[in-house]
Amino acid sequence: MRIHIQNPVNDPLFLFSRAMWDAAASRAPGVGARHEVTIGDSDADFAAGMAEAEALITEIGVVAAKFPCRAPHLKMLFITNAGLDRLAPFDWLPPGAALLNNAGVHATKAGEFAIMSVLMLANRVPEMVTHQRAGRWQKLWGAVLDGRRVTVVGLGSLGGAAATQAERFGMHVTGMRATAAPHPHCAEVITVADLDHVLPRTEFLVLACPLTDATRGMIDRRRLRLLPRGAGVVNIGRGALIDQDALCDLLDDGHLSGAVLDVFTPEPIPAGHRLWTTRNLIVSPHTAADDPNTYNARSLDMFFDNLRAWREGRAMPNLFDTARGY
Repeated sequence: MRIHIQNPVNDPLFLFSRAMWDAAASRAPGVGARHEVTIGDSDADFAAGMAEAEALITEIGVVAAKFPCRAPHLKMLFITNAGLDRLAPFDWLPPGAALLNNAGVHATKAGEFAIMSVLMLANRVPEMVTHQRAGRWQKLWGAVLDGRRVTVVGLGSLGGAAATQAERFGMHVTGMRATAAPHPHCAEVITVADLDHVLPRTEFLVLACPLTDATRGMIDRRRLRLLPRGAGVVNIGRGALIDQDALCDLLDDGHLSGAVLDVFTPEPIPAGHRLWTTRNLIVSPHTAADDPNTYNARSLDMFFDNLRAWREGRAMPNLFDTARGY
């Protein structure tokens, strides 16, 4: 198969190399060998690669900048990102080309970040940071997680990993997703129809779902007010899932005790934005789910898993449903 890998332009920690490819190919017996592979960094590399490529491996920024483009032989487009909402609508996709994401690569890191964030909220670390910035010595006491209630919105790879970690700490985990099918690490699973009933007993709200028409603005001011006084919020999904101004207001007035946010609208956060100065808010610059030491290797392993399924006539596990948006 003719495969082209196009490196990101401004992300040096996530560049692909021939050594990475060779290592991944050796881990994929039966499907990793006998490919013609090119790796590009420039516009000229991309154009040359796409003239012949049957498969393209690249990140979302390259796709946003380069497509639609001439790709006469393209059969598979593997994007090394999980959320592809910024590429909608998907009318740029060449006819007959399968669109895949790398959902699953982020799970371990995202799960650890989520439970770290919940632990920070339980131990009032955001408030400690606010006091530190003010030069104020004020003792605060936290509490253990065992028996406390967390609601995880979205039970895909990110939310599922967050639920797994929360269960390990003895938390009562409620999961929310499109269907209320049971999840092995949730005490209960609900749909959005029951979210308003669950929020008043939610001590920690973790947002980990994709951004779609159905989820955009889901956590609005009204729903944030349904959370009990002292609740905390974590967002590792997308910034537009939540009303940011309402969140800041509820942090400022003390209804919410703290928040740890990894995603925002817009990104990067503009200078002077209130997010920088809102009390009891920790800002993580969209880095929660990515580990530069493992990200590309796991993405390539996933590409080969999907290539094997494609060759065997099975459903590709990372095939992106453009109608659903995930």
